[in-house]
Amino acid sequence: MEKRKLGLTTKIFIGLALGVLTGIILNFMPENFVRDAVLIDGIFYLVGQIFLRAIMMLVVPLVFISLVNGSASMGDIKKLGRIGVKTVGFYLVTTAIAISIALTLGTVFQPGIGLDLGSAESAEVTIGESAPIVDVILDMVPKNPIAAMSNGNMLQIIVFAILVGVGLSALGDKTKQVTEIFEQLNELMMKIVGFVMILAPYGVFGLIARTFATEGFDAMFSLAKYMILVLAGLFIHAIVTYGGMLKIFTGLSPIRFFKQFLPAFSVGFSTASSGGTLPVTMEVAEQRLGVSKDVASFTLPLGATINMDGTAIMQGVATVFIAQVYGIELGFSAFLTVIVTATLASIGTAGVPGVGLIMLSMVLQSVGLPIEGVALIMGIDRILDMTRTAINITGDTVCTLIVSKAEGEFDEKIFYAENEDEITSTIN
Repeated sequence: MEKRKLGLTTKIFIGLALGVLTGIILNFMPENFVRDAVLIDGIFYLVGQIFLRAIMMLVVPLVFISLVNGSASMGDIKKLGRIGVKTVGFYLVTTAIAISIALTLGTVFQPGIGLDLGSAESAEVTIGESAPIVDVILDMVPKNPIAAMSNGNMLQIIVFAILVGVGLSALGDKTKQVTEIFEQLNELMMKIVGFVMILAPYGVFGLIARTFATEGFDAMFSLAKYMILVLAGLFIHAIVTYGGMLKIFTGLSPIRFFKQFLPAFSVGFSTASSGGTLPVTMEVAEQRLGVSKDVASFTLPLGATINMDGTAIMQGVATVFIAQVYGIELGFSAFLTVIVTATLASIGTAGVPGVGLIMLSMVLQSVGLPIEGVALIMGIDRILDMTRTAINITGDTVCTLIVSKAEGEFDEKIFYAENEDEITSTIN
């Protein structure tokens, strides 16, 4: 019988578990040359840093190419007029709300307090209370795009990439070959991400083992707080933001919506892929929620591409968590930078394993936080990723309902149908 190969997620979990176990064992051992020089500051440090450097290597090209493609693909917005404006507006507003909820939870409940990594050599911050909001906004426009890429100035890279994508979309067939080149480059970057993620189990092992070897059980307690806060943020966003907007803009019952939407929610949770769940989401939206096919065929695929509220919540909590772990205080302008960066970055967040964490490293760089902090949460991120995906597709569908209702292309009888026979008779 052929042996069943372990998936990447399973391997990362194994790396995490072995890293925690190894780190705790070393934490109880007395200091000696083998423990400190050979293992903690030798093998574990080397393996972990190679993986981190590989992630850092991908950040700038991945962000630029992904955002150019994401922006260029929105050419249909001009054709669909009002629907396009409403859809993109909804997605950007809810993403900004999501990241704000996350930053608030992280600031109030302080998940990183108690785990002190402030002595790390890379722990330094470049944005504080003193930077005026006007300067933050002005700094988004690059004087030299190449210099912005060289220096890793993420907000400037995002703005330039979106402008390039919008330009390609506006020129249409005139720049068809250029657009195809960017699509091919995007495929190339996704393949390279896949190569780098092969190192993930080993990188997670080295980074987590080193953390637990020096910090012990404090790390486990802080990670548990981080995980609970991310889940709380996702729950609040789904119930309050999505449920509230659905009620306000359509008058429909949020409880009824979640009941009818449950099949797609379950698939999204189990697959952890917005794109992979898209066929089910579209079927549920049309057959169980009464949304027009014309509206759903535009808003849902667009949402699967640019609406990443769940990922934004993770990035917000993780940013505050990592700042607290390294003893760095973030000012108001830093929070504003995180909100803008994460909101714009959601346009280019691709649905492949590991990209969400690469996008997080981009957000960390935008406020001068140590990218090493990504290692602390990588091992448990897959658990949260499933919930994030379910929230992402929920937002896509709430937007679709609101737009469909506003455009008069909504069948309320299907929405309130009690069983499959009633749905079928209503459609027929």
